[in-house]
Amino acid sequence: QVQLVESGGGLVQAGGSLRLSCPASGSDFSINAMGWYRQAPGKKRELVATITSDSSTNYVDSVKGRFTISRDNAKNTVYLQMNSLKPEDTAVYYCYADLRVHGSRWSKDYWGQGTQVTVSS
Repeated sequence: QVQLVESGGGLVQAGGSLRLSCPASGSDFSINAMGWYRQAPGKKRELVATITSDSSTNYVDSVKGRFTISRDNAKNTVYLQMNSLKPEDTAVYYCYADLRVHGSRWSKDYWGQGTQVTVSS
């Protein structure tokens, strides 16, 4: 049973910073890409950032230069450092991991339960 659990969300003033963490645990597995999505009230879930197994990264334009995604492969953990936060960054942030459980033929996406990030103006 694979689990991803986000932490690090909270309430911060505009211009502040937060660091989200998301370790993957459970079965023996191999992780391909990891990343973060977010969903604001009344809006569709949006891809924020991704990082591949060789640490290539990609960001949605609205967070470029402010957010940094990273991963620690030894800890099976993905991070999202969020700086210069804006009220429009307010959302529930979800991590995901594209991984293959050993013994399975295919990889698939696993998701965390989400962590709330609220940025006050």
